[in-house]
Amino acid sequence: MKIVVQRVKEASVAVEGKIVGEISQGLLLLIGVDESDTQEDANWLIKKVVDLRIFSDSEGKMNLSVKDVAGEILCISQFTLISDYKKGNRPSYIKAAKPEKAIPLFEYFKSEIAKSGLKIESGIFGADMKVSLLNDGPVTLVLDSITKA
Repeated sequence: MKIVVQRVKEASVAVEGKIVGEISQGLLLLIGVDESDTQEDANWLIKKVVDLRIFSDSEGKMNLSVKDVAGEILCISQFTLISDYKKGNRPSYIKAAKPEKAIPLFEYFKSEIAKSGLKIESGIFGADMKVSLLNDGPVTLVLDSITKA
């Protein structure tokens, strides 16, 4: 799994002109599922996302997690994160998980984060989504479950 994490003041996602998910301060997660990903990959990333200390404390240092600031999380499925762009100019997405694998892992990811007590919203898997955000910092990280070893 690959996740782009953006610290935001607010974010929302719309499908066909209607907002289907929105959050205030928290994290916007763009999530790509690789065909080789497992629940173990998801579990490692869930813990990492929830515990990342990327919010400022009273001294302005990034010392607090999304839990510490009672933040919210907006999850957006994004298969294009799992692309191979090394050959030619048109990215290949053949390593992106098919919906029958990606949807259950994406839903598992969201349900496990929800168990932490954080408010979680999401877009609609496979839909043409319009994502709006007010990036805070900006703080943007790329997490890849492959690096967990």
